[in-house]
Amino acid sequence: MSKQSKTLSRILRHEPELVGLSLMPGGWVRVDDLLRGMKRNGQSLSVEDLHKIVEENDKKRFTLSEDGTLIRAAQGHSVEVDLGLEAVAPPETLYHGTARSNLDSIFSEGLKPGRRQQVHLSPDPETAEKVGQRHGKPTVLRIETGSMHRDGYAFYRADNAVWLTDFVPAQYLGF
Repeated sequence: MSKQSKTLSRILRHEPELVGLSLMPGGWVRVDDLLRGMKRNGQSLSVEDLHKIVEENDKKRFTLSEDGTLIRAAQGHSVEVDLGLEAVAPPETLYHGTARSNLDSIFSEGLKPGRRQQVHLSPDPETAEKVGQRHGKPTVLRIETGSMHRDGYAFYRADNAVWLTDFVPAQYLGF
Protein backbone atom coordinates (compact mmCIF):
# COMPACT_ATOMS: atom_id res chain seq x y z
CA MET A 1 0.00 0.00 0.00
CA SER A 2 1.39 3.39 -0.92
CA LYS A 3 2.41 5.86 1.75
CA GLN A 4 -0.43 8.17 0.69
CA SER A 5 -2.96 5.35 0.94
CA LYS A 6 -1.70 4.49 4.44
CA THR A 7 -2.01 8.14 5.42
CA LEU A 8 -5.60 8.25 4.12
CA SER A 9 -6.44 5.10 6.08
CA ARG A 10 -5.02 6.59 9.25
CA ILE A 11 -6.98 9.82 8.79
CA LEU A 12 -10.30 8.35 7.63
CA ARG A 13 -10.35 5.30 9.92
CA HIS A 14 -8.52 6.32 13.06
CA GLU A 15 -7.34 9.92 13.47
CA PRO A 16 -9.20 12.54 11.42
CA GLU A 17 -8.00 15.15 13.90
CA LEU A 18 -4.45 14.75 12.51
CA VAL A 19 -5.47 17.06 9.68
CA GLY A 20 -8.05 19.08 11.61
CA LEU A 21 -11.11 17.07 10.55
CA SER A 22 -14.10 15.52 12.26
CA LEU A 23 -16.02 12.76 10.55
CA MET A 24 -19.53 13.67 9.42
CA PRO A 25 -22.41 11.21 9.72
CA GLY A 26 -21.61 8.04 7.79
CA GLY A 27 -17.89 8.62 8.27
CA TRP A 28 -17.73 11.10 5.41
CA VAL A 29 -15.40 14.10 5.05
CA ARG A 30 -15.38 16.70 2.32
CA VAL A 31 -12.67 15.98 -0.23
CA ASP A 32 -11.67 19.66 -0.31
CA ASP A 33 -11.32 19.76 3.50
CA LEU A 34 -9.27 16.56 3.49
CA LEU A 35 -6.88 17.84 0.81
CA ARG A 36 -6.52 21.22 2.55
CA GLY A 37 -5.85 19.53 5.89
CA MET A 38 -3.26 17.24 4.36
CA LYS A 39 -1.54 20.17 2.64
CA ARG A 40 -1.40 22.10 5.93
CA ASN A 41 0.42 19.09 7.36
CA GLY A 42 2.95 18.89 4.53
CA GLN A 43 1.22 16.04 2.68
CA SER A 44 0.09 17.59 -0.56
CA LEU A 45 -2.27 15.45 -2.65
CA SER A 46 -4.20 16.42 -5.78
CA VAL A 47 -7.81 15.49 -6.48
CA GLU A 48 -6.55 13.36 -9.37
CA ASP A 49 -4.10 11.51 -7.11
CA LEU A 50 -6.84 10.95 -4.55
CA HIS A 51 -9.14 9.46 -7.21
CA LYS A 52 -6.31 7.22 -8.39
CA ILE A 53 -5.70 5.95 -4.85
CA VAL A 54 -9.41 5.21 -4.41
CA GLU A 55 -9.63 3.39 -7.75
CA GLU A 56 -6.40 1.41 -7.43
CA ASN A 57 -6.57 0.41 -3.78
CA ASP A 58 -6.56 -3.39 -3.84
CA LYS A 59 -8.87 -3.68 -0.84
CA LYS A 60 -11.21 -0.88 -1.95
CA ARG A 61 -10.68 0.79 1.43
CA PHE A 62 -12.19 4.11 0.36
CA THR A 63 -15.51 5.22 -1.06
CA LEU A 64 -16.20 8.46 -2.94
CA SER A 65 -19.71 9.88 -2.96
CA GLU A 66 -21.48 9.79 -6.33
CA ASP A 67 -20.73 13.46 -6.94
CA GLY A 68 -17.10 13.05 -5.82
CA THR A 69 -17.28 15.73 -3.14
CA LEU A 70 -17.12 13.35 -0.14
CA ILE A 71 -14.87 10.45 0.82
CA ARG A 72 -14.90 7.87 3.61
CA ALA A 73 -13.19 4.68 4.67
CA ALA A 74 -15.37 1.73 3.68
CA GLN A 75 -14.80 0.02 7.06
CA GLY A 76 -12.14 -0.56 9.68
CA HIS A 77 -12.77 2.45 11.89
CA SER A 78 -11.42 2.61 15.40
CA VAL A 79 -13.27 5.90 15.97
CA GLU A 80 -17.00 5.91 16.60
CA VAL A 81 -18.82 6.08 13.28
CA ASP A 82 -22.14 4.84 11.95
CA LEU A 83 -21.64 3.96 8.29
CA GLY A 84 -25.41 3.88 7.78
CA LEU A 85 -25.31 0.31 6.54
CA GLU A 86 -28.50 -1.72 6.71
CA ALA A 87 -28.44 -5.16 8.28
CA VAL A 88 -28.56 -7.89 5.63
CA ALA A 89 -28.62 -11.66 5.64
CA PRO A 90 -25.10 -13.01 5.23
CA PRO A 91 -24.07 -16.10 3.28
CA GLU A 92 -24.16 -19.34 5.29
CA THR A 93 -20.40 -19.19 5.79
CA LEU A 94 -17.87 -16.38 6.02
CA TYR A 95 -14.20 -16.46 7.02
CA HIS A 96 -11.82 -14.69 9.36
CA GLY A 97 -8.06 -14.64 9.05
CA THR A 98 -5.98 -14.40 12.19
CA ALA A 99 -2.63 -15.46 13.62
CA ARG A 100 -2.35 -18.91 15.17
CA SER A 101 -1.16 -17.28 18.37
CA ASN A 102 -4.65 -15.75 18.81
CA LEU A 103 -6.58 -19.04 18.63
CA ASP A 104 -6.74 -19.89 22.36
CA SER A 105 -8.21 -16.48 23.15
CA ILE A 106 -10.61 -16.57 20.20
CA PHE A 107 -11.95 -20.03 21.03
CA SER A 108 -12.46 -19.11 24.69
CA GLU A 109 -13.84 -15.57 24.26
CA GLY A 110 -15.12 -15.46 20.67
CA LEU A 111 -14.11 -13.01 17.97
CA LYS A 112 -14.05 -9.45 19.27
CA PRO A 113 -13.49 -6.29 17.25
CA GLY A 114 -10.31 -5.35 19.12
CA ARG A 115 -9.41 -1.75 18.28
CA ARG A 116 -12.02 -1.63 15.52
CA GLN A 117 -15.73 -1.03 15.90
CA GLN A 118 -16.73 -4.37 14.42
CA VAL A 119 -15.36 -7.80 13.53
CA HIS A 120 -14.35 -8.07 9.86
CA LEU A 121 -15.26 -11.20 7.93
CA SER A 122 -14.17 -12.22 4.44
CA PRO A 123 -16.31 -13.83 1.72
CA ASP A 124 -13.68 -16.49 0.91
CA PRO A 125 -10.81 -18.33 2.61
CA GLU A 126 -8.17 -16.83 0.29
CA THR A 127 -8.97 -13.27 1.31
CA ALA A 128 -9.11 -14.27 4.97
CA GLU A 129 -5.67 -15.88 4.70
CA LYS A 130 -4.21 -12.65 3.28
CA VAL A 131 -5.69 -10.76 6.23
CA GLY A 132 -4.30 -13.31 8.67
CA GLN A 133 -0.79 -12.97 7.22
CA ARG A 134 -0.63 -9.42 8.53
CA HIS A 135 -0.78 -10.75 12.10
CA GLY A 136 1.69 -13.66 11.96
CA LYS A 137 1.42 -17.30 10.86
CA PRO A 138 -2.10 -17.24 9.34
CA THR A 139 -5.03 -19.41 10.25
CA VAL A 140 -8.42 -19.16 8.57
CA LEU A 141 -11.51 -19.61 10.72
CA ARG A 142 -14.84 -20.67 9.26
CA ILE A 143 -17.79 -18.75 10.69
CA GLU A 144 -21.30 -20.21 10.69
CA THR A 145 -22.84 -16.85 9.80
CA GLY A 146 -26.13 -18.28 8.56
CA SER A 147 -26.73 -19.86 11.97
CA MET A 148 -25.65 -16.68 13.72
CA HIS A 149 -28.07 -14.63 11.64
CA ARG A 150 -30.94 -17.01 12.38
CA ASP A 151 -30.04 -16.70 16.07
CA GLY A 152 -30.47 -12.93 15.90
CA TYR A 153 -27.01 -11.55 15.17
CA ALA A 154 -26.85 -8.65 12.73
CA PHE A 155 -24.53 -8.47 9.73
CA TYR A 156 -23.61 -5.58 7.48
CA ARG A 157 -21.85 -5.52 4.12
CA ALA A 158 -19.40 -2.62 3.74
CA ASP A 159 -18.89 -0.72 0.49
CA ASN A 160 -15.87 -2.91 -0.28
CA ALA A 161 -17.68 -6.26 0.30
CA VAL A 162 -16.16 -6.87 3.76
CA TRP A 163 -18.77 -8.30 6.12
CA LEU A 164 -19.14 -6.72 9.55
CA THR A 165 -20.69 -7.89 12.80
CA ASP A 166 -20.32 -6.79 16.40
CA PHE A 167 -19.11 -10.09 17.88
CA VAL A 168 -18.78 -13.77 16.96
CA PRO A 169 -19.39 -16.18 19.86
CA ALA A 170 -17.01 -19.14 19.95
CA GLN A 171 -19.73 -21.71 19.27
CA TYR A 172 -20.03 -20.42 15.66
CA LEU A 173 -16.31 -20.85 14.95
CA GLY A 174 -14.50 -23.71 13.21
CA PHE A 175 -11.77 -24.49 10.70
